[in-house]
Amino acid sequence: MQKRLTKSLTDRVLFGVCGGLAEYLGWDSTLVRVIFVILTLAGIGSPILIYVILAVVMP
Repeated sequence: MQKRLTKSLTDRVLFGVCGGLAEYLGWDSTLVRVIFVILTLAGIGSPILIYVILAVVMP
């Protein structure tokens, strides 16, 4: 069975993007959320924009 990157229906806070990424990568969703917050606070890239784009694009 092929893995697909989709939003999580069970592990969601806002849109399920971090939960879906965690399920796809086999990581804990808390770790993905902490990484997202650290990147946002550090000003590395534009994680909020990436999150919004993934929320729209991911099935």
